[in-house]
Amino acid sequence: MKGNNLELKKRALFLSYFTVIYNIFEGLVSIFAGSAAGSISLIGFGFDSFVESLSGGIMIWRFSSAGMISEEEEKKIERKAEKFVAMTFFILSAYVLYESVTKLVLREVTQVSILGFIITILSLIIMPILYIAKFRTGKKLGSNSLMADSKETLCCCYLSAAVLIGLILNATLHLWWADPVIGLLVVYFLIREGIGAWNGGCGKEC
Repeated sequence: MKGNNLELKKRALFLSYFTVIYNIFEGLVSIFAGSAAGSISLIGFGFDSFVESLSGGIMIWRFSSAGMISEEEEKKIERKAEKFVAMTFFILSAYVLYESVTKLVLREVTQVSILGFIITILSLIIMPILYIAKFRTGKKLGSNSLMADSKETLCCCYLSAAVLIGLILNATLHLWWADPVIGLLVVYFLIREGIGAWNGGCGKEC
């Protein structure tokens, strides 16, 4: 049983490293594409990727000590990690809310960005797979922090869809407001999951 748990923790660590590396890449590409197209949503998506990297980094910290500390110490680290992940949800929700409202007020119109289409579609392919892998691993381990982190990965997927829909509607129907309105809906989900993670209830909510 202990050997199985150790393997699961190694898997969690691998998934966390992948999360950090991929999201740094995604963030850099998104910010570059957003700056070139004058797209607040793409730039916001890029910053979301960096927040996701922060959450992945917290998970690396959480699981890097696997097998080297007592069960009691592990539970304390687990709870701290859960709190940190919750805070990244709140940071991300505040940023998405600010960007969405700003874009609505300024009536920001994004330009067509081929690179933006590519990175959001890539995210829509990778993020659901990563979410399922992290959530299942977290559930087997009984790790609320990893399950909370997996929900942040799912949030990234939702944001990818929101940005992509906004880009498509803007490019085809010139509906400049579609993207920030979808962003406001995502804010609700982010805040709800952040509260669940902070209260230690992610496992139940999921």
